[in-house]
Amino acid sequence: MKRDHLIKPILEGVYPTVEYGNGIYLYDKNNKEYIDGSSGAVTASIGHGVQEIINAMIDQAKRVSFVYRSQFTSEPAEALAKKISQITPGDLNWSFFVNSGSEATETAMKIAIQYWQEQGNFKKNKILSRWMSYHGITLGALSMSGHVGRRERFTPLLEDFPNVCAPYCFRCPFSQTYPSCNLLCAKELERAIKRIGHDQIAAFIAEPIIGAAGGAIVPPEGYYAEIKAICEQYNILFIADEVMTGIGRTGRMLAIEHWNVLPDIVALGKGMSAGYTPMAATVVSDRVMEPIVNGSKVIMSGHTYSANPQSAAVSLAVLHYIEKHQLVQRAEEMGNYLKQRLFQLGKHFEFIGDVRGKGLLLGIEFVANKGEKCSLPQDISNLVIQKSMERGLIVYPANAGEEGVRGNAILISPPLVICKEEIDVLVNRFSDALKDVEQDLLQWGYSSIV
Repeated sequence: MKRDHLIKPILEGVYPTVEYGNGIYLYDKNNKEYIDGSSGAVTASIGHGVQEIINAMIDQAKRVSFVYRSQFTSEPAEALAKKISQITPGDLNWSFFVNSGSEATETAMKIAIQYWQEQGNFKKNKILSRWMSYHGITLGALSMSGHVGRRERFTPLLEDFPNVCAPYCFRCPFSQTYPSCNLLCAKELERAIKRIGHDQIAAFIAEPIIGAAGGAIVPPEGYYAEIKAICEQYNILFIADEVMTGIGRTGRMLAIEHWNVLPDIVALGKGMSAGYTPMAATVVSDRVMEPIVNGSKVIMSGHTYSANPQSAAVSLAVLHYIEKHQLVQRAEEMGNYLKQRLFQLGKHFEFIGDVRGKGLLLGIEFVANKGEKCSLPQDISNLVIQKSMERGLIVYPANAGEEGVRGNAILISPPLVICKEEIDVLVNRFSDALKDVEQDLLQWGYSSIV
């Protein structure tokens, strides 16, 4: 028997073999066409096979692909750091380059703790975070993640950093309704700070829009203004995890800009290189860097491939491409159109409970009862993903439900280059997949929701 040597997500899973990509489309070995409706893992933001990026790869490879950051700097790395300082708001002027979002959030955690150490404060070493969040799979990043399913195998090794409920208006953890709720989800941060002690807490980390851990949960207006005010009142840094939401995905360069709030540290990834190379960054404000610049002058972190010139050149080419083609603005425009089309689908399928998100980061939550928002007792998300794949559409799994368990949701987040005609094809394929799901639900006895 032929055996596998590659460890796949599901060891005995059968996966199509990709052959090539072009724009929003992927093609397998059998030449079947798929719309990349999730940009892979919300990553391939400029589409596949872009010649300008391929040229940048080749040009840099002809010069030098790797140098070690403690021995050399490089023109691509210096230029990329400068570019990021130009496209991010406020005084976010310093970039530490890493290879993945998990490394970016973990580096953000380390820098936040070091910021206080450089001032002689060694007690502030905890990071507060929210439940229904995901900040990465390394142990430090997973400690900050309120993702129950991904934490459970490693709980003895993890810190208990998640302390605050998510701003999940569709299923308010306080059984309230906005705006009469008075933003209890934000005010809970203050209660958590008081319980633990502000002198113990270095930073609070949050995804501006909760991605795979919540299916594109968007907080209510005023939420982040309240969060930032609480952080400042108690002398705690605010880290924005923009690994999924950053670099134009939501119709702003950073998603946190929707609420005019300036974080102290930002984690970037995914769309920063659009999937063309492993690349991520921790972007730090002048204020946070100041005691380090005046103190030890060393960030205690680093990876072999940090700031390597090959990935830096590719990422810089991606950022130039996004600017040249005005893809941030396009994400907002196309996102509004896609969201409208998905709202229309929600009127035809009783098991669509909520459509949410911003720009081209949109989530759909599935329910058994729209009025009572009852979760379906079976894993409908994977069925939707399977039926969509059969119809030539890739969508992304997401958590939902109370505390992010026993719920069903997906993300739809196509490349930012998608046009209205392609969105129409995407929605038609998705509609056909949902009709297939309906038929299965009928066979399983769920006649009341179809």
